[in-house]
Amino acid sequence: MCGVAGVFNSPNAAEYALLMIYSLQHRGQESVGISSSDGEKIYTVKKAGRVLEAVKKKDVENLKGDIAIAHVRYSTAGNAGGFNAQPIVRETPLGKVAVVHNGNLVNFLTLRKELEEKGIKFNYNSDSELFLALLEEGKRYIPKDVQLHPEDKDFLPYIFYVLSRVKGAYSLIYLFKDKLVVARDPYGFRPLALGRKRNTVLIASESCAFDILEAEFWREVKPGEVLVIDKKGKRSYRVFNSPKKAMCIFEFVYFSRPDSYIFGDWVYNVRKEMGRQLAREDDVEADVVIPVPDSGVVPALGYAEEKGLPFEYGLIRNHYVGRSFIEPTPELRNLRVLMKLSPNRAVLKGKRVIVIDDSLVRGTTSKRIVSMLRRAGAKEIHMRIASPPVIGPCYYGIDTPTKEELIANRMPIEDIARFIGVDSLKYLSLEGLRRCVQIPEEFCDACFSLNYPVEVEDRVPSKIR
Repeated sequence: MCGVAGVFNSPNAAEYALLMIYSLQHRGQESVGISSSDGEKIYTVKKAGRVLEAVKKKDVENLKGDIAIAHVRYSTAGNAGGFNAQPIVRETPLGKVAVVHNGNLVNFLTLRKELEEKGIKFNYNSDSELFLALLEEGKRYIPKDVQLHPEDKDFLPYIFYVLSRVKGAYSLIYLFKDKLVVARDPYGFRPLALGRKRNTVLIASESCAFDILEAEFWREVKPGEVLVIDKKGKRSYRVFNSPKKAMCIFEFVYFSRPDSYIFGDWVYNVRKEMGRQLAREDDVEADVVIPVPDSGVVPALGYAEEKGLPFEYGLIRNHYVGRSFIEPTPELRNLRVLMKLSPNRAVLKGKRVIVIDDSLVRGTTSKRIVSMLRRAGAKEIHMRIASPPVIGPCYYGIDTPTKEELIANRMPIEDIARFIGVDSLKYLSLEGLRRCVQIPEEFCDACFSLNYPVEVEDRVPSKIR
């Protein structure tokens, strides 16, 4: 999962991009990058690490111009660390172009091999480089019934060609010297929002990124939409139609911030309803409901309200430690759990505790949490998961590359309960999860159902790419 941001028409473009991508830090912690343009030249800074620790004041001062894009990354395709940091910048037949991308392409290896056989070289292991490498073919494509604005005829057909070749999930922003081009895949897998601050146009993976600038949310980029933003204005093209939308339901479960508006709804409302629905499906007796912070907080509120039980903080989070699910190795994930959470004995001792978490993917985090709670004196521990069992890898941008990693594929629920050490374990049903969103058939829930909306050509664990 990654976060992208874009700014057009601001003397503070690089600073705005930095602040927005800081608001999207929860979407990736491995690297950060910003590119800007002054109309003549593209400037780029890329660093490993988190936004405010990695990017210095001098870096921002060197990013000149009134246009900028930014990115935070956690790896899905390509190796972890700073090497594949974005924006990716490349000389193309359209001049120097930078791109930032959130998502995952399912025909990455196929297209890369094809281009390499034509002599087109790749500098990175990331699938995102395809959005620039395909431009080197110099091919154009204009979909039927698309009438191009005169300003766009010389370059946009090349972008249309690129987007016609790639398959999978992409919410992306191209930076040219004098414009931005924004695109979202026809299925709408990943969120992408537009904002405004006076005459400045803003783009971000989530609407929460606009609040830090005191800007207003404008609208979401539509699935299959390509948007050109330049000094002449904003021009929208609906280019690639999909037989159905397939928005990622896991964005509501875990990734997106509760204060974001995505996929036509507020994350907070959907996440809280997941907790309520889980409570309706549950008959366990207990004394207190506690969340696994932070992503378990909102569903725990819903669960506690529905059950009429007290909501308490039985686990205290150290907010100077990052999100454990998106750490790239098991060793780092395990260390993060111990650094991140501490048991609150004042709440736990002698109590029958319901623990609410957003998801249970590998089981390693939950096992360590339960051990903490036992040591703190909890009488009973009932783990409740506000989503169904994850039984399938995601090929569209989430780090669950193999079925073997998914604990729900290795053992039944009773064995998972014994493995993590709880008195009982219950998941939200798939049907219950679907009831929490407005139009269930417009969402991808392949990680829970194995119903993949886009055929996967490259069934290779993403870390091997």
